[in-house]
Amino acid sequence: MNVKLSLLFSFFLLFHRANAFNITLVLSQFPELSTFSSYLTKTNLAGDINSRQTITVLAVDNTVLSSHEGTSLDVLKKILSIHVLLDYFDVSKLQNLANNSAVVTTLFKTTGLAKGLQGFVNVTKLSTDTIAFGSAIPGSKLGSNLVKLVVSHPSNLSVLQVSGVIIPQGIDGTSPSPSKPPSNSPTISPTISPTPTVSPITTPPTSAPPTAPPTPSQAPVPSNAPSNAAAPTPGSPPIPNEPPADAPTAPAPGPNPPADTPPGAGTALQHSYELVFSIMCWAWLSLSS
Repeated sequence: MNVKLSLLFSFFLLFHRANAFNITLVLSQFPELSTFSSYLTKTNLAGDINSRQTITVLAVDNTVLSSHEGTSLDVLKKILSIHVLLDYFDVSKLQNLANNSAVVTTLFKTTGLAKGLQGFVNVTKLSTDTIAFGSAIPGSKLGSNLVKLVVSHPSNLSVLQVSGVIIPQGIDGTSPSPSKPPSNSPTISPTISPTPTVSPITTPPTSAPPTAPPTPSQAPVPSNAPSNAAAPTPGSPPIPNEPPADAPTAPAPGPNPPADTPPGAGTALQHSYELVFSIMCWAWLSLSS
């Protein structure tokens, strides 16, 4: 039983070693990539790379990395993790990309620090002799080209030397500048439909209906009319206003003169009545005394 377990464990170790690799050991054979290998060790990326079964490393030479000597290890780790593709690519596979382009996930994407498309790399076949790499963020330049194949372990490890460092916008902690599309890319301006102007509805002024004159049946009652005055009956002539109790009473008019009485006859007749009445009053007073 123990012999079988020992054989099984030995087979597992042999299988693991056959598929595992040591990236720093692989790169140690290429002095022009010594700085790149050293940075992988200092940033602890070497261990992450060695734990992967299928990977492609985009290595840059010492001359290119010399301009990044003052970069902090934290930022340098983010930048170098962009150069670790989580897929296997050799020259043959790059030459036969579907639609001559692919967006590939990088090791930086697995850290949870990537924002948007920062954790992806755009791989594009520009021509038969030119394979370009760049950030997948829209508007980013494909500024790093394939130089040569360094090492290839089919389906497991591929090391490709590229001409430049790939630095996505904002990965160094600064605010990314607005993305600009390539000069040969058409610029599509959004079409904004004009907002129709709605004119306010103006309501014409409404003229008041003409007030009908009051009919005899609706004659207004004077304010000084007695409260117990009878209301006029519809169709009957209006009741004349009664004078107040303290108002002076006009003398009763005498009999109307005939229509053919000459002017002034009525007045003379009235004076005659007054004279007769005075004489009668004088006679009555005389008899009484």
